[in-house]
Amino acid sequence: MRILLTNDDGIHAPGFEVLERIARQFSDDIWIVAPAEEQSGAGHSLTLSQPVRLRQYSERRFSVSGTPTDAVMMALRKVLPGAPDLILSGVNRGANLGDDVTYSGTVSAAVEGALAGIRSIALSQVYSREGMGDAVPFAAAEAWGAKAIAPLLDAPFAPRTLVNINFPPVTADEVRGIRVVRQGFHDYARGSVVEGTDPRGYRYFWFGLHGIEHTPGHATDLEAIQDGYVSVTPLQLDLTHDHSLAELASRYGG
Repeated sequence: MRILLTNDDGIHAPGFEVLERIARQFSDDIWIVAPAEEQSGAGHSLTLSQPVRLRQYSERRFSVSGTPTDAVMMALRKVLPGAPDLILSGVNRGANLGDDVTYSGTVSAAVEGALAGIRSIALSQVYSREGMGDAVPFAAAEAWGAKAIAPLLDAPFAPRTLVNINFPPVTADEVRGIRVVRQGFHDYARGSVVEGTDPRGYRYFWFGLHGIEHTPGHATDLEAIQDGYVSVTPLQLDLTHDHSLAELASRYGG
């Protein structure tokens, strides 16, 4: 089984080393094509206004000077000798839960794989507090990654779908199990814009997020993580809201 590994934290990220160890439990045919630098929040963006550079480190390890989507496209069109059987993206340093998946470079790399018709899985390690930097522990992902992936290897994936996996911010032995759950939604007001002034006197801004808001019912990825479970969420690329089609068509005389 040929596996392509990528991420949005960059090729040298600690979580990427974890992903490689997880992947090698399934195959020795591992190819790595990842962004050269961190691309968190890049979403499903392509680099269009400048060239993308490809750097080779070894026979099957490459980086690109672009986004996670760039990395997957380069892997499929320029690097790999044939299509992979599986794309794994991660392990992200931080949660990709609820509607945050739309911002996520980690999830978007899996989206690109799904568009190409390849079984694709995104993996993220949630952490418990802000400001941890590279000290984020990946113990839960390391111990539970293969357990979460294995049932998906021969599961039917509908066209243009992918799976999003998040690991809770607890030690490996504190993980309570795995839940298959829906995508949740955050309170939009939890975002913040922090303003400062640089040494030259110019204003700058940092985008930040507050703590996760939880909805009742324990039926989404947000609650699964809060309850100490690994969350497994199938996602689809068709964003059409079917129930609105007839209503909107009637307004245009359809």
